[in-house]
Amino acid sequence: MAKYMLLIHGDAAQWDAMTPEQWAVHHAAHAAFREAAGDRIVGGEQLEPAPTATTVRSGGTDEPMITDGPFLDAKEGLGGFYLLEAADLDEVLKLVPLLPEVHAAHSAVEIRPVVFHG
Repeated sequence: MAKYMLLIHGDAAQWDAMTPEQWAVHHAAHAAFREAAGDRIVGGEQLEPAPTATTVRSGGTDEPMITDGPFLDAKEGLGGFYLLEAADLDEVLKLVPLLPEVHAAHSAVEIRPVVFHG
């Protein structure tokens, strides 16, 4: 089995503007995805908004530089993730359309294979 990281990107302003009813529909779609994926889901979480991130990088010295905010400054941010185990990408691609972010104009789901070091 291979592992795939599903990175959920979107515009935080659009998510912030959602009504409680829209959130209910959104959460129901994620529940349907989790039910369909079943034990293929190894992990996953919704993330706090991008401005709450802390980035650590080389500061050109022995000490790392720590800055507030996400690594990339962009309108869209990483809103959450799922880690799936699946036979192949085709199996993952059958599940991903259940995620509401695939159908919203301001968001997308990026699928990245996980490197196996075994």
